[in-house]
Amino acid sequence: MKNKAIAREFKLLSQLLEFHGENNFKIRAIATVADKIRKLPFEIKSKTHEELSNVPGIGKSSAVKIKELLDNGSIKELDDIIQQTPPGIISLLKIKGIGPKKLAVIWQELGIDNLGELWYACKDDKISKLKGFGQKTQDELKSIIEFSMENQGKFRYADVELFANDILNSLIKHFNEENLISFTGPFRRCCEILETIDILTVTTKNELVEWANQSNIISNIKEIDGQLHGTHQSGISAIFHFCNKDNFYARLIETTGNATHLKELKDRLDAEIPALGSEEAIYKRAGLSFIPPELREGFNEIELASKNNIPKLIEYSDFKGSIHNHSLWSDGVFSIEDMALYCRDVLKLEYFGISDHSKTAVYANGLSIDRIKAQWKEIDSLNQKLAPFKILKGIESDILSNGSLDYPDEILAEFDFVVASIHSQLSMDEKKATNRLIKAIENPYTTILGHPTGRQLLVRRGYPIDHKKVIDACAANNVIIEINANPLRLDIDWRWVPYCLEKGITLSINPDAHHSSELDYLKYGQLVARKGGLSAENCLNCLSLEELEKQLKQRRRN
Repeated sequence: MKNKAIAREFKLLSQLLEFHGENNFKIRAIATVADKIRKLPFEIKSKTHEELSNVPGIGKSSAVKIKELLDNGSIKELDDIIQQTPPGIISLLKIKGIGPKKLAVIWQELGIDNLGELWYACKDDKISKLKGFGQKTQDELKSIIEFSMENQGKFRYADVELFANDILNSLIKHFNEENLISFTGPFRRCCEILETIDILTVTTKNELVEWANQSNIISNIKEIDGQLHGTHQSGISAIFHFCNKDNFYARLIETTGNATHLKELKDRLDAEIPALGSEEAIYKRAGLSFIPPELREGFNEIELASKNNIPKLIEYSDFKGSIHNHSLWSDGVFSIEDMALYCRDVLKLEYFGISDHSKTAVYANGLSIDRIKAQWKEIDSLNQKLAPFKILKGIESDILSNGSLDYPDEILAEFDFVVASIHSQLSMDEKKATNRLIKAIENPYTTILGHPTGRQLLVRRGYPIDHKKVIDACAANNVIIEINANPLRLDIDWRWVPYCLEKGITLSINPDAHHSSELDYLKYGQLVARKGGLSAENCLNCLSLEELEKQLKQRRRN
């Protein structure tokens, strides 16, 4: 069992203790342990009970619970409290914005324990009349519920990638036809949100059913519209398309592109998609250069391909460094040196940008001016030690409610780069959010605009912004826009990348890493950047160290 899974069990225990009105000290202690487990720099299962007992923030009693969970697959205290809890409450606790205390009041006063009833209670103005709620809370709760209901049955790409590969590898092993089995549909297009995993294979329906029955990873197999549908053990739906060998590439194109892309392609062909020996041959028959799967979204890719203007999309190997990362100095898990060494030795990069949280972010142990200066000394020492690898001195400065940044100009001027991001007071209308961002963009020390909408995919909507005004302001002020590569964010949305490029803006694919393993999030940023048509030449962290330092120095001079 991984640390994150263990942490989830402790978090659920703390939430249910709070729901049932247990001792506040115990609730906080269990919640603290959950947070500590999530941030540990090692896997818990590798440690003995005695070693865990000596870890600060865990202690003997929690170590006993961890051992119980690892040995038995559950914690008795958690099992017992689940038995005392109304059935739907645990599902409601997963929705961000509805805390245990509020849920307890709703359950005690209205007997509600499911999402549908809760929505109707908001609609019928019952929630606002409860003690401690009010109209504003009810409206916010209704919006949260509607967002959750809209996204039921949906998954983030990164969350299903492992499951998808398991299915594909199982099929390859069973049929031994690696070259004629492929992902297709939205997964092949690397869409950030998925409802299905689609796979195309040269086989028959009966052979697929036989495989599914043997694999034990797909259940509820049924035929719908000439395809086999099933459910992976993770809960996501899987669709299996099958065809004969001669028609494989035609079917691959038909099942990959969205409806608009396919219509435009068929219009070019003035016929159905022909059975040829490759996708390239089919696009060539239509008078088009090859269109990578990620671009087949029905925007302007057909027009670009007709003029041989499909961009050379960014590859993972194009990255030269990682910018916007956190360390133990704020809310990261590892030291600056550990993070830098992972970049250098594992990812084979040339540089690492540290950008811990600024002083206003007290929840994230944000850096005071004195701590910034101490961090700079540590970085100077590490740069001597790790040369020619380079650690760049950055900060993720909170954008305050009035749009100003978090430090005086004389401090901001000393950083190699400044990522400006909003982390607080997220309830804004479009005008306020847009003006707040533009004020920060106009600050001469802002280098990069971080996660512009603050969205968290399938968790919360971003605050509304006028994207064109924000992008235009970045263009006017020579500010780089971040594609936050954390698969929970992927912000700025890839659909706005073409407009950024049209305005001459450089983008930076940033993992926003708080753990060394999260530096691998660069991959997810690269995937959505490809969907937006980004090339390496327009990506900041595809510059060599020499080129990057030259550009950053020029920006500071300007």
